[in-house]
Amino acid sequence: MTLLLDWLNLLVRWVHVIAAIMWIGDSFLFMWLDSHLTAPSRPRDGDVVGELWMTHSGGFYEVVKRKTLAQHELPAKLYWFKWESYTTWLSGFSLLCIVYYGGGAAFLVDRSVSDLSQAQATALSLALLPTGYLVYELLWATPLAKHQGALAGVGAGLLVGLAWALTHVFSGRGAYLQLGAMMATVMAANVFFRIIPSQRHMIAATTAGTPVDPRYGLRAKGRSIHNHYLTLPVLFTMLSNHFPSTYGHAQAWLVLTALGVFGVSLKYVMNFRARAHPLALASLGGSLLGFLFLTSPSKAGLPGLEGYASAPPVSFATVDAVLQARCVTCHAAHPGSSQFLGPPQGVMLETKDQVAQHAERIYLLAVATHTMPLGNLTGITQAERDLLGAWVAQGANVEARGPVELPRAQAPQDAGNQTATELAEARFQTVCASCHGLDGHADSVTAKALSVRPRDYTDVEWQRQVTDEHLRKVIVEGGAAVGKSALMPASPDLADTPEVVDALVKKVRSFAVAR
Repeated sequence: MTLLLDWLNLLVRWVHVIAAIMWIGDSFLFMWLDSHLTAPSRPRDGDVVGELWMTHSGGFYEVVKRKTLAQHELPAKLYWFKWESYTTWLSGFSLLCIVYYGGGAAFLVDRSVSDLSQAQATALSLALLPTGYLVYELLWATPLAKHQGALAGVGAGLLVGLAWALTHVFSGRGAYLQLGAMMATVMAANVFFRIIPSQRHMIAATTAGTPVDPRYGLRAKGRSIHNHYLTLPVLFTMLSNHFPSTYGHAQAWLVLTALGVFGVSLKYVMNFRARAHPLALASLGGSLLGFLFLTSPSKAGLPGLEGYASAPPVSFATVDAVLQARCVTCHAAHPGSSQFLGPPQGVMLETKDQVAQHAERIYLLAVATHTMPLGNLTGITQAERDLLGAWVAQGANVEARGPVELPRAQAPQDAGNQTATELAEARFQTVCASCHGLDGHADSVTAKALSVRPRDYTDVEWQRQVTDEHLRKVIVEGGAAVGKSALMPASPDLADTPEVVDALVKKVRSFAVAR
């Protein structure tokens, strides 16, 4: 199934890119044509509004635009531009299903952002697509429709608010993609429900020899202009997964806003060039400066690296233990996650040389932006991220000596009023539940993404066969210590707190009793 999805992903993505190039190219061309039309150079028959000449492909093209056609002027062959739009949306929605809704919705869900389940995240994402278009249509039904500048301003404000809301519900990457998908849905719906029907009405009236209602042409043009200025922001959201410094930013919605304003302003300046309004030029420069300010690296070259300058020395053994437990599930020659046939982007972290090669990337993705592990499926803690950050700040030395020193669990006497049971419950919810589920059924998002299914703690027969000592060993030393999957990470920090380990064993046992 994984191989099939991989091939399907490739095929659909290829179609999507080709269709998008055609659709966006059409939009760019026709807006450029409209902005460069000149008055007719000689008397012409019909309702001519402008003309222009072009040279390309070893010849010359004469373009004449008519607002309407007389019945006898209607050509036998008239070319439409619609399938580019439909194919782009259909292939894009297919990719959304394959990449974001499939695979346990791992790209959509981030447990550090919200507690959405796979089903909830998928349902919300699907519901927002038509909802966004309905809100857009409601705006057109208000008096704002008579004032395009005000309509665009209110729409932009709603998009900014939506960007903020989405980054507080989905993962940063998922939020960017969701906003892009909603804008793309508005664009495709504009073509399907407004632009093409308006053109059909104009042709029908022309064929019948009746006057053409100019409102249909104006309506189609208004929607087409909106589509045109959304192209660059949508294009960025579609490519944003390659730029974790944007969607992984602490204020990801503000970064997206800056890039959106930049994209719209750039398209306006591209259209009008020397005739561009000074406000558009100011918006273009201001948004670019804002983006650069938000995402600029620190003096050390990596954002926030100076904050680890005074951290205690971190051994490579410690770093390797964190990477093995939290990252190598995917970043290995043979990933344990069924989502990947090979290491994502070819990055492997199994050897010293590989870790040294990707040290800065580890810092950027796992420490600075928290975009890895993907959706935090492996349950990396902030303390573990800090260890990676300190190691990079200390020179990312793969020869740094020392024992494994992972963050220690608090002993009950040092944890205020917390008992061993309470500490164990907190550990289970923050670490164990990511795979085994809060109910012990091992049907979590992470569990479904792994090639080796985690243990179902409600399995009564397994509970009868396994001993408490076996469970203790697995908890502290990991699955590999008992001949099981290495995907079950070790927790050496619990070695000094046997009472917490015992409480975790009781927690595991409780699922069979509850059943």
